[in-house]
Amino acid sequence: MPSHASATAPSSVPSAVRIDSWLWAVRAFKTRSAATAACRAGHIRLNGNTVKASQTVVPGDTVRIRQAGFERILEVHVLIVKRVGAEAAARCFTDHTPERPPAPFLGLPQRDRGAGRPTKKDRRDMERLRGEK
Repeated sequence: MPSHASATAPSSVPSAVRIDSWLWAVRAFKTRSAATAACRAGHIRLNGNTVKASQTVVPGDTVRIRQAGFERILEVHVLIVKRVGAEAAARCFTDHTPERPPAPFLGLPQRDRGAGRPTKKDRRDMERLRGEK
């Protein structure tokens, strides 16, 4: 007698997943607690509304993540609970994030010729601008 379970969706695929768990599983955040903190801080929007970490996502939802001054826009395709590799995670959503504008290069400031040896403060400022320290 054939089993009816094969005709339906596999039981390992959930119908809804907590948003903090999904964001961690698709590698949007390094830890689940970081995803929970982002939800608590109001940096996560689901279909335009701020959400709590326990809010569930379903395929077709749009998730907006505000990170480092920019907003990522992800459309949910596949629900996963366990963290997977980067390639498998990328197949779980479509990234609709607009291209970031390139940062303008201002060049490094030049010291006036004959200004003498830089002071310790000047040297530290120059190193900070170059990104050395």
